[in-house]
Amino acid sequence: MFLNDSDLQAIWLTVRLAGIVTLILLLVGTPIAWWLARSKAWWKGLVGAVVALPLVLPPSVLGFYLLLAMGPNGPVGQLTTAMGIGLFPFTFWGLVIASVFYSLPFMVQPLQTAFETIGDRPLEVAATLRASPLDSFFTVVVPLALPGFLTAGILTFAHTVGEFGVVLMIGGNIPGVTRVASVQIYDHVEGMEYMAAHRLSAVMLVFSFLVLLALYAWRPRPHKGA
Repeated sequence: MFLNDSDLQAIWLTVRLAGIVTLILLLVGTPIAWWLARSKAWWKGLVGAVVALPLVLPPSVLGFYLLLAMGPNGPVGQLTTAMGIGLFPFTFWGLVIASVFYSLPFMVQPLQTAFETIGDRPLEVAATLRASPLDSFFTVVVPLALPGFLTAGILTFAHTVGEFGVVLMIGGNIPGVTRVASVQIYDHVEGMEYMAAHRLSAVMLVFSFLVLLALYAWRPRPHKGA
C-alpha cells in the first residue's frame, strides 16, 4: 500500500484542521480586513502589525505563548476550566485555535488588498440607490472581491496544511488526535523510516504544487491598458 493507515489518518486530520480553520478565518478575517481597508483610525497600523506578526514570528514562539495562555495556569486555561470545557492544549481544538492565530495574515492581507482595490465609487453608487451598508457589502463588495476571497481561502488552507512548529508545540504528537501530516513526516524521519517519509512527503509536494497551480490559474489577468 502506498500510504499506511497512520499516514491516511494524519492526512484526514490535516484536511479537517485546514478546512475548519479556513471557515473560521473567513468569518473572523473578513470584518478585520474590511476595517483595515476602510478605517482611517490612528491605531490602524498597530492592528495591521498585530495581524501580520505571525509572518515574522517564529512558530515556536507563538506556540509557546499560546501554550502558556491555554495551560492550567494561564488566563484562558483557567477560564475554560471554570466553564467546564477543560484545557485546549494537546487536543484537536487546541490545534484549531493555534492555527487560527498563525494563519490569520494569510486570510486578512489578500482580502484587505482586494477591498482596497475596489475603492469608494461602487459603494457611493450603491448608496445613491438606497442600499444599506450590509446590502452593499454582500451585493457589491463580495462579488467584486471574489478573486481576493479565493486567494485568501487557498492560501489559508495551504498554510494550515503546512504548519509544523505551532501544531507540535500545542498538540504534541498524539495519533488520531493531533498528529497531522507534517508531524507524521517528522515521526517517520525520527524513526529512520525514510521510505514512508518519502511517500508522505511526495503526497504533500504534489498537493502544494496543485494549490499553487490553482492559485495562479484563478488569478484574474489585468485588462489591456490598465
